[in-house]
Formats: sequence, C-alpha cells, structure tokens
Amino acid sequence: MSTPTQKPRLSREVIVLGVIAFFVMVGFGVVIPVLPVFIRTFNVGYIEVGAVVSAFALMRFVASPFVGKLINLGGERTILAIGIGIVAVSSALVGIAGSYVEVLLLRGAGGIGSAMFSISAMTLLLGTTAPSMRGRSVGFYQGGFLIGGMAGPALGGVLAIISLRAPFFFYAATLTVAGIVGLVFLRPTSRTPKPDDTTPTLPFRSVLADRRYRAALLANFASGWASMGVRSALIPILVVELLHEDELWTGIAFAIAAVVQTISLGPAGRYVDTVGRRPAIIGSYAVAALVMIAIPFVGNIWVLIALLCVFGVAAALMGTAPAASVGDAAGARSGQPVAVFSAVSDLGAIIGPLVAGALLDAFSYPAAFASAVILLAIVSIYALRMPKQEANAKS
Repeated sequence: MSTPTQKPRLSREVIVLGVIAFFVMVGFGVVIPVLPVFIRTFNVGYIEVGAVVSAFALMRFVASPFVGKLINLGGERTILAIGIGIVAVSSALVGIAGSYVEVLLLRGAGGIGSAMFSISAMTLLLGTTAPSMRGRSVGFYQGGFLIGGMAGPALGGVLAIISLRAPFFFYAATLTVAGIVGLVFLRPTSRTPKPDDTTPTLPFRSVLADRRYRAALLANFASGWASMGVRSALIPILVVELLHEDELWTGIAFAIAAVVQTISLGPAGRYVDTVGRRPAIIGSYAVAALVMIAIPFVGNIWVLIALLCVFGVAAALMGTAPAASVGDAAGARSGQPVAVFSAVSDLGAIIGPLVAGALLDAFSYPAAFASAVILLAIVSIYALRMPKQEANAKS
C-alpha cells in the first residue's frame, strides 16, 4: 500500500518571519503618511522633506554591503534583532526630536537598522527553506509586509489626530513586539534544520558568475526603479494633474492593487516553485512593462485601477521569483549575496524618482514611464539566458 504524499509545509522560521514582517510594516505604514507633515512643522521646505525620505533609503543602500559580513560574524537571528532595535530606538527618538537635523540623522540611523533586519530575515528565510518551497516561503513573508502595509496608514491617520508625534512611538512599539517575537521564536542559526539543499557554500565571486543571480540582481534593480521611481512617485501626480481626480483616489487605487497583489502571492509562490523561476521572471516583467506603457494614456481612474491590479499580479511574481533565484544560486549561506541583492533594489529606488521626475519635467509622462518600461523589458529578455533546468520538482 502506498503512503500518501505529505503536502509541503512552510517552516517554523518562515511563519515567524511573516509575523515579524507584519508588525514591522504596520508601524512603518503608520509613520509614512505622517512623516512629511511632521517634518514641515520644523519650518523647512519640500527639499528638506525629500532629504529625510531619501536618507532612510540612502543609508539602507550604504549599509547593505556590510550586513552580509555582520551576519557571518553574529548570525541572522542576532543581527535581525539588533537591526530592529536600532529602528525602534531611532523611531522613538524621532518622536521627541526638537530639530530638523535630529530627524534627518535619526531616520538615517533607522535606514541602517532596516538594512540589518531585512537582509538578515531574507538570508535566514532562504537558508532554512528547501529549494522546492522557496517561492511559497518568500510569498508568505511578503504577504506579512503587504497586509501590515495596508493596515498601517489607516491607524496612522487616527494617531495623527492625537499628535503628529504619536505614530513614531507606535512604530517603536510594534518594532519592539517584532524584535521580541524574533528572539523568542526564531532558533539560533546553528540549531536550525538543514534544508534539502546540497549546494555548498560558495564564494561571492562564484555566485556573481551565476546567470540566475545576475538575473535576480537586474530584476531587483528594475523593481526598485519601477515601483518607487515611477509607480509611487508619479502615479499620485498623474491622478491629480492628468485625470483631475482628488488625492483620495490615489490611496484607493493603491489599496485595491495591494489587495490583489496579496491575494496573488500564494498562487505566485506555487508557480515559482513548480513551473520555475525563469518563466515567472520572463512573463511577469514583460506584463509589468506593458502596464507601464499603457498607464500614461489612461482616460479615467477606473482604467488606471485595473492596470494597477494587473501590475499587482505581476508584482507578486516579481517579488518571489528573483529572491528564490538568489537562494538557488547562493545556497543556504547567502548573507553577502542577499545583501547585494537588497542594495540594488535600494539603488533603483534612489535613482528612479530622480530620473523619472527629470524626464517628466523635460518631456512628458510617457517619457518618464518609459524609463521603467525599458528596464522591465531588459529583465524579461535577460531572463531568457537563465538555465531552463532551474525549476524545482513539482510539489
């Protein structure tokens, strides 16, 4: 008599990391809508507001290459907890800051802690997950971020009524909860079970030579550029100036797209694990490029929402397949490869808004969106070079 095949299940580490991601993003979502208004209370201009936002991303980018070495020294669990602690303390201090310079420096410090947390979490996730479950595991982890991100802004609006400083203390509290969850429920790296991955520890030079890893780097750079540089930076302007709608519709459109993306993460993870990383990257980035081509020509808000929902489905695959490819190329000990993978996304998020904004000023919306279209199309074409055999066994 044959024994029924046991359905693959997410590991304990993945579930805990998903919970941590939720608490981190709830707090982050509370702060983001309030931060620009809070900075303006120091009687500074919009350039100074943008500098604080950029400082967080810039310090994430600067710190990322060093986090891999820290993980090798202290382990993922320890660096994750320290990173969350840095963001928690810096956020609480922002709540009592008395000057613009203090806020700028503290948000920069928060960026360093954010890099430590996110890279440690992804390294731990990839290192404790079997190759046949990497797509689903990354999808579950990202689902925690998306659900938290949807809940956060609404809470931020309520807290802002009490005080513009209250959201920063709330963020510190949710980060404290996340850090405690990590320390209590994540096992030290040396005690975590080995996944069914026989790939030996590889030097970074060897990982960089792998076409799967290079495709993942290019994909993450393009995603950071398209999502932050074009989608987040330009669509709010497009809604108001091109479609002549109230700012409220930007939030509604993004919220609906986020729900679609969250629902799509489960099927996307299964597709990445069973069909393969290569077809997932080729198809999702091609679809995302087509959406970006169409957005500047939309005639009403409902067409825009429909296109953003299609982008959300593509984004579910864009978020899972490249990360799974990093794990495939680097193996279980992937601290430095994950750090560089994270850094290129931050680089795209830093450069993207500047280039897209300059193109919009100098030319038009189609020209600005074309910067993302070109990068997304390049990723889709380059992914054709990935080995066809990289898909895992069906499960």
